[in-house]
Amino acid sequence: MAASDIRKEMPPVKMPREEFERRYRLRFADPVFDPLQRELDLVIAVAWDAYSHSRKSPLTRKAGEGFSDPEYQIAVDWLAAREAILRAQRKHDDRSQRPAVLVINGSPRTEHTCPGESSKTWRMVKLAETVFEAMGLAVNVLDLSRLTSEFGKNIHPCKSCVATSMPLCHWPCSCYPNYSLGQTDDWMNEIYPLWVAAHGIMIITPVHWYQVPTTLKSMMDRLVCADGGNPDPSSTHGKTAQEAKALELKGWPYPRHLAGRYFAIVAHGDAVGAESVRRSLSDWLTDMSLVSAGRFAEVDGYVGYMEPYATSHRALDDDAAFQKDVGNAARALGTAVKLAREGRLENPGRGLVDTNPKQQR
Repeated sequence: MAASDIRKEMPPVKMPREEFERRYRLRFADPVFDPLQRELDLVIAVAWDAYSHSRKSPLTRKAGEGFSDPEYQIAVDWLAAREAILRAQRKHDDRSQRPAVLVINGSPRTEHTCPGESSKTWRMVKLAETVFEAMGLAVNVLDLSRLTSEFGKNIHPCKSCVATSMPLCHWPCSCYPNYSLGQTDDWMNEIYPLWVAAHGIMIITPVHWYQVPTTLKSMMDRLVCADGGNPDPSSTHGKTAQEAKALELKGWPYPRHLAGRYFAIVAHGDAVGAESVRRSLSDWLTDMSLVSAGRFAEVDGYVGYMEPYATSHRALDDDAAFQKDVGNAARALGTAVKLAREGRLENPGRGLVDTNPKQQR
């Protein structure tokens, strides 16, 4: 297929003014907004103008030095996200800083919304955090349950730019925010630096229907740009598919932006699926060139197996063995991070040449 062969055959998605206004007003269904209809009319008129003219990134500036096209008008939001990642990388590389671990709560369950109760996953996160702190490591906790309970917290879906061409997938992601479509408040620009700054990543997650929860999967999909993504949007002049395809066909290096970090996984269920979730997470992280901290760092198991959900917290209270498994996973990861930081543990795959590199798959 020639680089210029851009396939376009899907139905249009642009809506008329009437439908746009109907959907926009749904956000203000609460009667408290009834006295503000005049003000809403003005806001909707401006929002329609932004939508109808597709003003995705209204605030831009010239890319400047260090970019393929210094004159390209690049989104100010993206530049801020890029600077946060660069700061995080400098912190990661600074030998005077304590080695850092990122612990991720993959559960959407929280007492602050409909379930009315905290999750067992959160308890495991706090257990792991205690272990890391006792080992002298810096710890950041990423609580993905905030997506279900906190106003303005979103991880918008991946738009699959990489399937058009890898260079079209920018690092960090440039798909959001999209102001014309109301796709704002995207959390990923805060999450990317947490991954970059970390020397170790620990994911603790429940099983939802044989899979990871949607909260965790949303973040995973949006991390595709960390594995081969293009750090220079000016090289494709934004989302210009034809330029991106031509760039890839010249030979794309697939930069691994998170390579070399160590990981641990705890996948827990109540009946089925823990093993497959743990394996899929391990495969995903390994494919991004992260390194497993070993057998004890990859845990799958069942808490309150086939017992009532209503007593599942008590089941965890009584399951000292599983609590120990969580602690062991944290200790294995913490040990790997510390040894690597001291130069006493090296990635066994370093320097080896991949006979089946990603661009040929």
